[in-house]
Parts: sequence; structure tokens; C-alpha cells
Amino acid sequence: MEGFSWKLFLLSCLFAAEGSAQDFGQTQFICTSVPKDVDLCTAAMQNSGPAEDLKTTIIQLRETVLQQKETIVNQKETIKELTSKLSRCESQSLPAAAGPGGKRPGGKNTMGDVSRGTADTLAQLGQTLQTLKQRLENLEQYSRGNNSAQANSLKDLLQNKIDDMEKQVLSRVNIEESKPGHRNESDQRNKVETTLSSLHDRISDLEKGKETRPADRFQLTFPLRTNYMYAKAKRTLPEMYSFSVCLWIKSSASPGLGTPFSYAVPGQANELVLIEWGNNPMEFLINDKVAKLPFNINDGKWHHLCITWTIRDGIWEAFQDGVKQGNGENLAPYHPIKADGVLVLGQEQDSLGGGFDATQAYVGELAHLNIWNRKLSATEIANLANCNSKAFVGNVFSWTESNIEIFGGATKWTFEPCSSIN
Repeated sequence: MEGFSWKLFLLSCLFAAEGSAQDFGQTQFICTSVPKDVDLCTAAMQNSGPAEDLKTTIIQLRETVLQQKETIVNQKETIKELTSKLSRCESQSLPAAAGPGGKRPGGKNTMGDVSRGTADTLAQLGQTLQTLKQRLENLEQYSRGNNSAQANSLKDLLQNKIDDMEKQVLSRVNIEESKPGHRNESDQRNKVETTLSSLHDRISDLEKGKETRPADRFQLTFPLRTNYMYAKAKRTLPEMYSFSVCLWIKSSASPGLGTPFSYAVPGQANELVLIEWGNNPMEFLINDKVAKLPFNINDGKWHHLCITWTIRDGIWEAFQDGVKQGNGENLAPYHPIKADGVLVLGQEQDSLGGGFDATQAYVGELAHLNIWNRKLSATEIANLANCNSKAFVGNVFSWTESNIEIFGGATKWTFEPCSSIN
């Protein structure tokens, strides 16, 4: 049998040599005896001289590939575990950056679809709690320097409120982890947001007592793109045939700083809207008609903006930092601004007083929003931008704390026009 195996191998080598010679031309083939139980390829590699190095390299590469495969599997498990831990931590207390984006009023998404799941909502609530804690620490430092029993009492009350809020957020995390699938969370969210608003009001009251600031010396801060953080005017606007709206604004959000303010009336959600979406210029909407404004303000610095409009021919003008930057006409001509609407700061309304979309939310700071039912002159606007003593407040809406109510974690800070700028 051994002789038969050897003959069979020899014949196969000759056959291979004959067949291969047709393909390779002048080629010499050598057949070597191989023990019966040895793999032919292994034996050939062992007796091939320089091919020994090739064999070693192949074996090493094979071992390396296997090791890398094992490492990748282990790393995937580690990444999965770390991601899970990070998500839980963010949901409980850590801030999360809001994704950029925005949507043109009317429902068309113009800045990319942004998923706003429960994890994002919880992370945003966590950042709001962190902001509240920082403000509380500032108040604690103040109360330590001023032995006020009332301040200490309020401080303890606020601390208890924050602790309760953290428990509610953690409770929502536990619910999310224990119950798969989508659930109706409106009751739970309303409870959390109501508590947040109450807590912010109490902190603001304490800060006002600390600072004794004038009623109009404050700014609103919107640190995140959410669908629940906003401020609302406590009074509506009258019917207007001309108007001027002016405000201080500071933002570095990109792309698009969102919606500083919107005014909706029954039957028309976009009666008055100031919005910047995507990489497009800032726009001003009246009755859903659009004018592109020549503003350049998302540089993280304070800017004073004024927009005037008259019903005749829909003539408008735009001023930045007291200087006229552009004008136009045919912006909703002969359309009177309707009364009995809702003025919201920080969100674009898709329905009267609501229908907020996080992708349209304003990110930044704003102050001194005033509205007049007439067209201001260039001199009056310059006085406002330069904080001239002749400046005055809006006659249909004025910037005072009693006229504004905040919701969902928007914060109030002291602001002095011009002296606080940049």
C-alpha cells in the first residue's frame, strides 16, 4: 500500500507538470516524496527553501487576524456597556448638548430631522437641574455672608424642591428602563415642568430680593433646544396697522439660532415670527409672508435689533445696533396685525400658544423686547441701541417682569443694557 501511495503521488505530480507546462511555457516541476500522513501543502512549504519565510508570515498574519477579531469583539462589548452607563448617567443628571436644527414655520423641516426621544428629554431636564443647583449655590454663598433667617428658610425650601425634582427624573428613568415601547408621558412631563416653573419662580423671587433690581433690568436665557422651555407674555397685543419691535439678543447657535419670538392668533399661527433656520438669513414673517433680514448676529455678542412695518404697501425696515441695514415692501400689505393672540418668547407656535418643536427653539439670550403700534424714527431707534436717556419702552408691550411668565427651565438674570454688553 505504501508503494501504491507513492506511485499515485508521483503520477499526480507528472500530470500536474504536464498540464501546467501548457500554461507556463518553459517551466520545471519537481516532485518530492512525502510521507503518507503529512499534509501536502505543509510538506511543500517545508521543503521550498525561501517559501519557509512566506509560511511563517502567513501563520503570523493568521494569528494576528484572530487576535484582532477577539479584540474587536471585546471592544464592542465594552463600548456597549459604557454607552449604556453614559445614557443612564445623562438621563439622571448630566447635561446633553442640543442638536442643531430648525423648521420653517408651517411644518416643513428645514434644518434636518432631529430625534427627540425620552433620553434627550431627561438629559435636558438634568441640565436644567444642574443650572438650578448652581443658582442655589450662589444664593447659599450670599446667605452665608448675610445672616438672614428668611434667606436660609427659602434656601432650604429650594433645596428640598431640587431633591424632589431629581427623584422625579430618576423615577422616569426607572420607568423607561422597566417598560419597553412608547408610552403616554404627558402627565408625568406636565408634573415635572410645573414643578420646574414653580422652582424657577421661587429662585427668581429670592434673587430679586438679593439684587433689588429694577423691573426691566433682566434677561432671559434659553440654553437648550427643547419643546418645553419658553416664556410667554401675560397680555396680548391690540390690532395694529403699523408697528415697531425692538430687542437685545445674544446667540452663537449654529446652524440657525431658532425663534426669538412668535405671535399667533386664532386661525393664524404665524401672525408675527422672527426666526433663523439652517444657514439661511434671519426671516421676519407677517401673516405667513416672509421678508429676509440682513442681520449677522450669531457671534456670541449682544446686538440690538429693530424691525418696523406699515400696512400701506407692506413697507419694512431693519436696524442692527442702531444702524439701518435693509428695507423692503410688499410684506403682507394691507393686512392688519390681529388682536387677541399669544406672544411667546423662545419658541415658534404651530398652534395658538403651543405646538412647539424643539428644532425651532431659540438658543441664546434676549432682553428688552418692546413693541409699539407705530413706526419708530431712525433717531428713536439709535437712542434705544445706545441706551440714550431719551429711550422709552413699548406702548403695547413693555419689557417688565410682571408682563412675562417663564416655563420649563428658561432662566432670568440681571441685565443692564449697554453696560452689560459683551
